[in-house]
Amino acid sequence: MPYEKIGKNEPVCIADDVPFEIPDSWEWLRLGSIGDWGSGATPSRSVPEYYGGDIPWLKTGDLNDGHIEYIPEKISHLALEKTSVRLNPTGSVLIAMYGATIGKVGILTFPATTNQACCACLPIEIYNEYLFYFLMSQKVAFVKQGEGGAQPNISKAKIVATLMPLPPLAEQYRIVAKIKEVIPHIEYYGEIHSSVSSLNASFPNLLKKSILQEAVQGKLVPQDPTDEPASVLLEHIRAEKEQLIKAGKIKRDKNESIIFRRDNSHYEKLDGVERCIDDEIPFEIPESWAWTRIGSITELITSGSRDWAKYYAETGALFLRMGNLSKNSFTLRLNNLQRVQLPQKAEGTRTALQAGDLLFSITGEVGMLGLIPDKFETAYVNQHIAVLRFFPDIRNKYLPYLLLTDYAQKFYKGNQHGIKNSFRLDSIYNVLVPIPPSQEQKRIIDKIEKLFHKITVI
Repeated sequence: MPYEKIGKNEPVCIADDVPFEIPDSWEWLRLGSIGDWGSGATPSRSVPEYYGGDIPWLKTGDLNDGHIEYIPEKISHLALEKTSVRLNPTGSVLIAMYGATIGKVGILTFPATTNQACCACLPIEIYNEYLFYFLMSQKVAFVKQGEGGAQPNISKAKIVATLMPLPPLAEQYRIVAKIKEVIPHIEYYGEIHSSVSSLNASFPNLLKKSILQEAVQGKLVPQDPTDEPASVLLEHIRAEKEQLIKAGKIKRDKNESIIFRRDNSHYEKLDGVERCIDDEIPFEIPESWAWTRIGSITELITSGSRDWAKYYAETGALFLRMGNLSKNSFTLRLNNLQRVQLPQKAEGTRTALQAGDLLFSITGEVGMLGLIPDKFETAYVNQHIAVLRFFPDIRNKYLPYLLLTDYAQKFYKGNQHGIKNSFRLDSIYNVLVPIPPSQEQKRIIDKIEKLFHKITVI
């Protein structure tokens, strides 16, 4: 049974204080018995002569849980003579007692002084590196013993009262040698573990991105030769667009785009002028698919309303903002909602949302999305969000999924403007998108959602 004798008092059994068994050749002792644990001091800043000398003055931020090779701040010999600052010899083991660095340790490779937040000891007849590693093992315990609020501290009294198991000196050297032998392996496996943990955390999103990229390149589901080709779908959309223009419901595009294939190349017709755009086509798509600009398949691309903070209210229509959009999905985030009460004269028709509208962030983190579901309540968006309203023949989840792909993200990053990373509406209009036949779009959406469900379950 371990006993402790303090001064002239009778020995007291400390079996309850001893945390574990040690070999018979080892002994338990308190840190205070192995050397002088001196707290540092800070020379008065009101005496300029105390600073700028050649004596290293260590602060807790200089502790590195290793050998201390450099200390930037210096004090003068006058400070050493006139104040309580003391010079700690080479090999001293230091531990921080205050603040965010509490429990951090280091070994001096040259003589140095310390500030009052450090405690230093040059152990007597004990290998200083063994003491160093013991203190490293106690860091969590020291932090838990810290007292105070924003700047917790562990007192010198608690440090020197700490029990330490002490092996014979030769065994101390062998223990330290073994620790140094295994540390590189521990660090290596720690890096591997960190990499694996990072991969595990990011893998679901990486897998989803891969699935989406395969989907928009026509590789996720097989093509069906009986499907009506995408070129016919785009002709239907152009015809519908023409009817809306004649009815005065939408305006004719200033630069109407039609993309087609000829002689194994891709061409775009703008204002009656044809040009080859092979250098803009990012990847190959199946023969039954077609390329188009987003602007060619939308009824509306507009930004939200400005200066509506004056209409904020506890009740009323929803006013969706950037925080309601998602980065890696198009699911609306509805946990932080703002409402508005609009006066009769407020301009709201343009930005009043409809089911199937896709919201797209155009400032800050460009390309965050939100898809308006069926039977959604009356809602509007602010000026940091664009509204994309696709024609009914293509108003499904295919294009929202496409705008989550790495291909689309790359386009956003390469076409931003200004210091605040803004994305213009004409940039949205010009995004090249691959369009599958209508029936294949349905098969793609179904396959994506089945695979995403499995990823979520796993």
